[in-house]
Amino acid sequence: MENPHVIVSIVRKGWGDTVLEATMQAGAHGGTVLFGRGIGRNEQQRVFGIKIEPEKEIVLTVVPAALKDAVLREIVRAAELTVPGNGLAFVVPVETVAGIVHLVEEPPPA
Repeated sequence: MENPHVIVSIVRKGWGDTVLEATMQAGAHGGTVLFGRGIGRNEQQRVFGIKIEPEKEIVLTVVPAALKDAVLREIVRAAELTVPGNGLAFVVPVETVAGIVHLVEEPPPA
């Protein structure tokens, strides 16, 4: 994979599959969903007077540089990230990738 990037999407619980489907429709080959907890300014919720930490889903998607903008746009649309409290997404360049044999171009063995 030439010039890989990872898109990290942190979304509300239950929205990870929506993000995965959106990334695949935009050209990604898949992704990984992790579970976490977090709180933000727009998520200060209380139950019976006790502040709770909302659960989150973190989606990691590795894409070539040529696809990163289109995939990110689709994530923003699908997860409604323009609405405060719905989550965030960001892109990080990746120096080296291993383990995605079907996407990594390697020279044939000598």
